Amino acid sequence: MVTGEVAIRLGAFVAVFAAMALWEVLAPRRHDLADRPVRWTNNLGILLVDALVVRLVAPASAVGIALAVEAKGWGLLPLLGAPYWLAVLLSVVILDLVIYAQHVVFHHVPLLWRLHRMHHADTVIDVSSGGRFHPGEILLSLAIKGVAILVLGAPAVAVLAFEVLLNATSMFNHANIRIPPRLEPMLRWLVVTPDMHRVHHSILRRETDSNFGFNLPWWDRLFGTYRAEPEKGHEAMTLGLDEFRDPRERWLDRLVTQPLRNGDQG
Repeated sequence: MVTGEVAIRLGAFVAVFAAMALWEVLAPRRHDLADRPVRWTNNLGILLVDALVVRLVAPASAVGIALAVEAKGWGLLPLLGAPYWLAVLLSVVILDLVIYAQHVVFHHVPLLWRLHRMHHADTVIDVSSGGRFHPGEILLSLAIKGVAILVLGAPAVAVLAFEVLLNATSMFNHANIRIPPRLEPMLRWLVVTPDMHRVHHSILRRETDSNFGFNLPWWDRLFGTYRAEPEKGHEAMTLGLDEFRDPRERWLDRLVTQPLRNGDQG
């Protein structure tokens, strides 16, 4: 394991979560405050479940996989003799592209959508939504990243950097925060902003199937999945999914079993 991996990831998570939570209080983008204690308790609860499931089912983290691959000298980047700095940079960028592609596939394959839709069923989007993913999706994502790491021969440092960035940007781009209007359009050329990603959580499927990026905003523009603004504007847009609007769906037991159910139909 890269020295201090757990401490680095946990420290980054706590710091970014706290910063976004404070920003949401000081400068909220939307005034969505429905059941915050219930939502935060259960959204953070599913995050804890994810961590426990991964630790039990797949104790080798993405960084652990990278360390094993690095020790063997496997992968395209070592084979091509890429300098270490270039291998790190390319690994971070390519892993981000892999996650973008994974996200698109999870929207368009019905069985995978049943796992992913739990993330989209949140009717309020804030920093806590950034960790609200089903354990099944987390395990599949780890497997996909593992294959990508093996094929690339991604350095462990690059994988750790990518994991920290992915977690941090997920909290950032789900946060209910207001960014100065003059700054936001420029910022979204460098990173996926909350206004850009919020469109992805619209109740309208044509808007849900857009803006798939987490870290880098370029893939959506490159592959034609970019949508600049929601049709009704950010204040008036409805978030979530039609079939999972009952407040009971915010609770942990319902989050875990959601892929097996059909919402209001039982």
